[in-house]
Amino acid sequence: MAVSYKDYYKVLGVERDAAPEVIAKAYKKLARQYHPDLNPNDKNAEEKFKDINEAYEVLKDAEKRRMYDQLGADWQHGQQFQGGQGFNGNFNFNGQQFGGSGFSDFFETIFGAQAGGRGGFGGQQFGAYSQMPRKGRDVETELTLPLEAIMQGGKRNVGINGKTLEINVPAGIRDGAKLRLSGQGQAMPGGTPGDMFLKIRYAKHPVFTVDGENLQCDVVVEPWVAVLGGVLSVPTLEGAVNLNLPAGSNSGRRIRLRGKGLGSTAARGDLFARVLISAPQNLSDEEKALWQQLQTLAQAKQANKS
Repeated sequence: MAVSYKDYYKVLGVERDAAPEVIAKAYKKLARQYHPDLNPNDKNAEEKFKDINEAYEVLKDAEKRRMYDQLGADWQHGQQFQGGQGFNGNFNFNGQQFGGSGFSDFFETIFGAQAGGRGGFGGQQFGAYSQMPRKGRDVETELTLPLEAIMQGGKRNVGINGKTLEINVPAGIRDGAKLRLSGQGQAMPGGTPGDMFLKIRYAKHPVFTVDGENLQCDVVVEPWVAVLGGVLSVPTLEGAVNLNLPAGSNSGRRIRLRGKGLGSTAARGDLFARVLISAPQNLSDEEKALWQQLQTLAQAKQANKS
């Protein structure tokens, strides 16, 4: 199977003579843009993120960058290389594939193979990168967090596989997003362990339901508050807030509190509070008489309209 050339400079959007600091700046910008935590369940973004990391892995390292630049776009046709360790002689691409490190076949072919193979062309070794350690299998597990922890974000100690690990939870991370813990996956004898991916799950909340980055809750009010209006106490993840309920509010009315949902600090969702009218229970004789009087007045008003 043919292995395609990867233009790492094009991946990072920099010129071939770009300085290291320019390359680092471009990498950080793109890595933030395509990070899996900010693009959950987006395969295109995930592949783009892998390409960005692979390109930076090569271009940030002076020796790897020199190797890559010497090969050039015609690498698969074989070239003559002079004056560099591991580049003496006529090297021809032999069609062999390598895998297992998370990098592309192109990267593996140049800088080293996994599973005991040799990197390079025609079986030749390319310096210190020809014998890269084997990497263990990546593993995935779920981490369920309360909504309050999701909203706050920050460092948390979690117990996983008998170990206590400190992780950094991005504020407002989406349900289903994954956090990568390097080196916490399956061990590989004589090699390096794989990575662990924590899939974030929202714990069921006693008050709020989640709709994307928005939250919903129910607020129960007495009939006279719904009719006459008044102060309504609405719960939020940061604590209860008071707002004025307009007179004549029907049961089922939704009140929107902007920026009180989930999401990052700069772009939080909203909270929608649904008004539910509670009928009074265990009425005294006096209270029952008053309600009957209201009923009589309402019926008379309706009769006059008709």
